[in-house]
Amino acid sequence: MLQAMLNAEVGDDVYGEDTTVNRLQKKCAEIFGMEAGLFVASGTMGNLVSLLTHCKRGESVILGDRSHINVYEQGGIAALGGIFPSSVPNQEDGTLRTSDILGKILKENIHFSRPKVIAIENTHNISGGKALNVDYIREIVRIKEENKLKLHIDGARIFNAYYALKETNSQLTPKDLTRGADSVNICFSKGLCCPIGSVIVGSESFIKEALRNRKIVGGGMRQVGYVAAAALEALDSVEEIVTSDHLKTKKLHKGLKEIGCDVDAPISNILLFTPPKPFLPNEFVALMKERHVLGSVAYTNKIRFIPNSGTSNEDIDELLDIIKQIIKAKA
Repeated sequence: MLQAMLNAEVGDDVYGEDTTVNRLQKKCAEIFGMEAGLFVASGTMGNLVSLLTHCKRGESVILGDRSHINVYEQGGIAALGGIFPSSVPNQEDGTLRTSDILGKILKENIHFSRPKVIAIENTHNISGGKALNVDYIREIVRIKEENKLKLHIDGARIFNAYYALKETNSQLTPKDLTRGADSVNICFSKGLCCPIGSVIVGSESFIKEALRNRKIVGGGMRQVGYVAAAALEALDSVEEIVTSDHLKTKKLHKGLKEIGCDVDAPISNILLFTPPKPFLPNEFVALMKERHVLGSVAYTNKIRFIPNSGTSNEDIDELLDIIKQIIKAKA
């Protein structure tokens, strides 16, 4: 990946002259069945630019109360776009109940914000990397079409969703997860090893307007092909990267369960667990850090691990040994 970055052919992307970025944008659009793509600095910027493009000030986006946009992006859509987040409860599997969505689609009334977009997240981070399946996405598409809304998919980890769902549906394609959507955000710095970058995809007219919004939030970069080259390299190895991470996550789940931790069954590459009593999550994370193991306490007050390409099976064995030592020391 580093070699690909060093050898990248670059140009001025602000003027659309960076051939490496152009190849990445085109490839992402083709993978997900869209007309065009746009490179942005991060997943947060991808969501912000997409919603700025779909909505005028004062309009609303219907989204999950535990979505990344609602929880982890500092209220950017409201602060910078004047967009109202009309939140509904995320279910344990990361979905939004269709009845809750419909309840937010209010009739035209001078007192109400006009709903413009439904936003869903696949995989769903806070729910532990749950993957939204094709039937559910089709139902959301039906609702948005019947009510003349737009659909944005925060697909920061959409390749994780794809390969997780493909385990039980070998005929699945990435396009099946985005068909009917108006914009999709794909992040390369999550599970795909890249140091920076996301791509948003949509129609030609959407991307043309998104380009203006990327500029206004400071996202216009020059010789960005150096980082786009890393994303192209990741796409060439995406199946190997993602499926390997999923297998390591399952291995870690099995080991933690055998130790006596309360572990959520993983769907993709996110693992949530609660340490045995009397440990508290924050206390346990601090004890692990003393032993050079980094974890985080998630929004749900569970400890979160995400095995990645820098994690080997031997690393997981060592991690499990360290956790056993921590528990034994307090016994």
